Amino acid sequence: MAFDTFDEGIAPGGLRSKNEIKILICYLFNTVDDKMSQSLVVEAIRADELANFFEIVVAFEELIADGNLEKSDVIDGEQTYIITENGRVIANGLETTLAHTVKQKSYDCALRLLGERRTARENHVDIIKTENGFDVNCRVSGGDITLFEFKLYAPNHEQAEVIKKNFLSYPQTVYKAMLGLMTKDIENVGQALEDVYGEVRG
Repeated sequence: MAFDTFDEGIAPGGLRSKNEIKILICYLFNTVDDKMSQSLVVEAIRADELANFFEIVVAFEELIADGNLEKSDVIDGEQTYIITENGRVIANGLETTLAHTVKQKSYDCALRLLGERRTARENHVDIIKTENGFDVNCRVSGGDITLFEFKLYAPNHEQAEVIKKNFLSYPQTVYKAMLGLMTKDIENVGQALEDVYGEVRG
């Protein structure tokens, strides 16, 4: 394929063809098989500098205009899209033209971003300023049911943000640990700590 895109910010082995970028976007929608926003797809491709930001946005919009992607639901204030049959034809017929590493990196990143957004949507953290610092209110959700709520004090906003980030990284593990403590289930507590320790060590 001819190189016909801006190459600023692209790592070696990245995409420098408009058609390749379109194929990769269709591949992501075809394999992830979930509703994704434009910003998520752009971030998934940009994370490893696989293509130029501007070129990804243009390719995405052209796929919509050509009927390869269509609007779906608005989730968390963002318009999401799904692939059409025309888009699947592109993905199934041309994905072999893309390098395996390019497909794998963007696919893994898309799944991670979807997981992070789903976690943030289902498990909430509110940081509230008080006279003496900040209250960090955390809630673990199980669908429409609130499984667990707690509030922690943070002396400054930086620490409050650290608590928020760590909670959203392990919401179910926090719930498992607290449930284990309250029911004196040592095995459950140990497993929860191992989950966190293993991820930190990994």
